[in-house]
Amino acid sequence: MPIAIGLIYLPLFSSFGSLRHAALIILNVPFALIGGIVGLALSRQYLSVPASVGFIALFGVAVLNGVVLVSYINALRREGRSLYDAVYEGTVLRLRPVLMTTTVAVLGLLPLLFSSGAGSPTLYGWFESGKLEY
Repeated sequence: MPIAIGLIYLPLFSSFGSLRHAALIILNVPFALIGGIVGLALSRQYLSVPASVGFIALFGVAVLNGVVLVSYINALRREGRSLYDAVYEGTVLRLRPVLMTTTVAVLGLLPLLFSSGAGSPTLYGWFESGKLEY
């Protein structure tokens, strides 16, 4: 995991040219992990193969959303906006693209949620096998 985060950090650093901006984007990953674990707990699922694929996609979406926000805020700062104004306007104007990116990832992974073959024990598979208590 640390190697993967380091491999993600290097292109971010080379893209933004700033340790601070790259670190700000990488900090989205632990928060996404916390949200994913809470989601698994609320849905009473455990870490399975589909959940692991979902976590990989979640990390990618978290980094992508961070890149979208930080790059737009940097563009506003280059135009001469104050930090507060750039952050406020950037988050308001980039909310729709961030939500669209997240929605596409969720819709693309919905088939994994309902998979029930070998190696993919999910909630749907538990209903079929009778292992889920109502």
